[in-house]
Amino acid sequence: MEETPQRVLVVIPHPDDGEFWCAGTVARWASQGASVHYVLCTDGGKGTSDRQITSQELAVTREREQLEAARILGVQELVMLHHSDGELEDTQDFRKEIVRQIRRVQPDVVLCPEPYRKNSPWHRDHRIAGQVTLDAVFPWARDHLHFLELWEQEGLEPHKTGTVLFWGTELPDTHIDVGESIGVKVQALLAH
Repeated sequence: MEETPQRVLVVIPHPDDGEFWCAGTVARWASQGASVHYVLCTDGGKGTSDRQITSQELAVTREREQLEAARILGVQELVMLHHSDGELEDTQDFRKEIVRQIRRVQPDVVLCPEPYRKNSPWHRDHRIAGQVTLDAVFPWARDHLHFLELWEQEGLEPHKTGTVLFWGTELPDTHIDVGESIGVKVQALLAH
C-alpha cells in the first residue's frame, strides 16, 4: 500500500496493542500528513504479574502510557472507551461506540486486530474488538438506519470506509514499508 490515507481510525483493544502491531504504519502516515485517530477499547487494568498493584491503579498507568505513545506517534486524537480489560463483548452498545467514532472521523482506512486467527493463540479482547469493528464498518456505520439516533440526534452522517486493514493476520496481503518510521515505533513502545 503506497498511498497515504487522509484519515485513519485505529481501534485498539488494550494500551500498547497499537504500538506492537501497527505503530510503524501509524508513524509513517502521521508524518506524511494523515489525521490518525485512536480508539482505545479497554483500560488495560489486568495485564500484569505485579501482585502489589490493583486493577484500577494499573489502568491509570496504562492509559497515561497510551497517551504518551500516541503523542510520540503523532496521533491526533485518542478516545478511551474505558471497558474493563478482558471483558469486551460483542454487544449493541459496544458496536454503537465504534460506529460513533467511524462516523465522527470518516476514515479512509480502519486498522484493527484480525478477528479470525485459527492457528495461534489470540486474546479474546482482540477477537471481539476486531469482529465488532468489522461489523461497525459494514454495514452499521454505512447505513443511516442503523443507530438512527447517531444521525438524528448527534448529526453524525453515515460513512462508507474504503479499506479495513487487520494486524496480526495469519494470511497477510498488504505490505507497508515502515523502515523510515521504525525508530518512532520503538520510542512509542518504550512509553509502555
